[in-house]
Amino acid sequence: MKEKKNLIIFTRNPELGKVKTRLAKDIGDKKALEIYIFLLEHTAKVAKSVNSNKVVYYSEEIPKKDLWNPEHFEKKLQCSSDLGERMMHAFDESFKEGYQNVIIIGSDMYDITEKHIEEAFQKLNNYDAVIGPATDGGYYLLGLKRMYPKIFQQKKWGTDTVLRETLEDLKTINVALLEELNDVDVYEDIEEHPAFQKFLKD
Repeated sequence: MKEKKNLIIFTRNPELGKVKTRLAKDIGDKKALEIYIFLLEHTAKVAKSVNSNKVVYYSEEIPKKDLWNPEHFEKKLQCSSDLGERMMHAFDESFKEGYQNVIIIGSDMYDITEKHIEEAFQKLNNYDAVIGPATDGGYYLLGLKRMYPKIFQQKKWGTDTVLRETLEDLKTINVALLEELNDVDVYEDIEEHPAFQKFLKD
């Protein structure tokens, strides 16, 4: 019987100059790429233990071999250019495949743990949606039991309005919130974080 739970992981293919571009302005493309790969490894380790089906959606292409072990992760390609459309398509695909509880996360949250994801799946048993708020006004996790197309539309992705507007779109249903976590986008996010000090030394 197919697992009822599906964990979607959105990732960018790790290419020099194309990942963590805001961070790279302060530390350079090479170190930004090193940090991004470090974050990918962390996400893969955290997600591997989660009790659900797991699928990685790549931004550009599906590599023949990388750190996402095919024994644990399905691999698919993101569609479209707009982040909202890409997420909506991934959720829609999951529901059409028969999954009942679907969660999406990014691949650049160092503070996310297996417990956060498991807690989100548990909350979907009693709530219509679950959101993990990020300190920058966005969210690091979104969980749904059915489609709400509006939440993926007309958003300025990457800005501090995303969480507020998403909650407004979902005000007629029961939404559970997880604890707020720090996203890794700019230098200030890692400047004093112990895990990143090794990348900041000259």
